[in-house]
Amino acid sequence: MLGNYSSATEFFLLGFPGSKELRHILFATFFFFYSVTIMGNMVIVITVCINKHLQSPMYFFLGHLSVLEILIISTAVPFMLQGLLLPRTQIISLTECCAQLYLYLSLGTSELALIGVMAVDRYVAVCNPLRYNIIMKSQTCLWMVIVSWVFGFLFQIWPVYATFQLTFCKSNLLDHFYCDRGQLLKLSCDDTLFTELILFLMAVFIIIGSMIPTIVSYTYIISTILKIPSASGQRKAFSTCASHFTYVVIGYGSCLFLYVKPKQTQAAEYNRVASLLVLVVTPFLNPFIFTLRNDKFIQAFQNGIERFCRLLKD
Repeated sequence: MLGNYSSATEFFLLGFPGSKELRHILFATFFFFYSVTIMGNMVIVITVCINKHLQSPMYFFLGHLSVLEILIISTAVPFMLQGLLLPRTQIISLTECCAQLYLYLSLGTSELALIGVMAVDRYVAVCNPLRYNIIMKSQTCLWMVIVSWVFGFLFQIWPVYATFQLTFCKSNLLDHFYCDRGQLLKLSCDDTLFTELILFLMAVFIIIGSMIPTIVSYTYIISTILKIPSASGQRKAFSTCASHFTYVVIGYGSCLFLYVKPKQTQAAEYNRVASLLVLVVTPFLNPFIFTLRNDKFIQAFQNGIERFCRLLKD
C-alpha cells in the first residue's frame, strides 16, 4: 500500500512467473516470434514499395497493415524480452506506461479500421470488378488509410487520459509484461466502475463498428461468389479475399477475447494469454497468411531477390 494520498510514479512489471530456465525458454520463443514478425512484415513492405506489379489498392493496404503490425509488436515485446533475460529490470515510469498504453491502443484501433477498409476493397473487387479502378483510385485509397491512422490516434486519447487520472495507491506491482489497462485499474484506489463501463462500451464501438463493414462486405462477396456458375470461377473469386478473411477471423477473435468483456480487471493469467494472442501471435501470422498462397506476391519477391543478386554481382 502506497498510502492514502500518494500515487505510484513508476511501476514494476512482474512479467512471467517461473524458474530461470523457463524464462530463458520463453525468451528464445518470443525472440524468434519477434524476429520473424519484423523480418516478414518488412519483406512485405519493401516488396510492395519497389515492385510495380504490386501497385494496387490491395497491396497498398497490406503494406500499411504490415507497418502497423511491426509497430504494435514493438510497443511491448522488446521490453518483455528484456524482463525475461534480465529479471527485476522491468521498471517503467508513469509517463512511459501512459505512452506505451496509448501507442498500443491507438495502433490497434487503426489496425481494426484498416481491416474494415480492406474488407470494402475486397467487396468492390469481387462484386464490382469492372468499376474497381474507378472506385478504388489512388486518391481514395490514400484518404482511407489516412483516416484509419488518424482515427486510431484520436479515438484513444480520452480512454488513456481517463485511465491515468486515477490514483494508483494500492501498489506499484503490475502483474503483466506491459502496461495493461485492466491490471492498472486493479491498482487504483478510486471507484473504477463507471470508467470500466465507458471503456467497455468504447471497445465494443471500435470492434463491432469495424466489424459491420466487414460483415456486410463478406455477405455480399459470398452471395456474389455463389452466383458464379463454375466451381473454378468460385474458387478464383474466393481466393482474392481468402487471406483477408482468415486474418479477420484471427484478428477479431483475439480482440474480442481480450477487450469485449464488462469487467476490465480480469485475472492476470487470462490477460497475459489474451495479450500474447494480440501482441505476438497475430502479427507473427500476418506475413504467412497474406503471402504463402499469393502467387503474384511470391513472384514479385523472387524477382526482387534476383534483381538484388544481379546488383551484387555487378
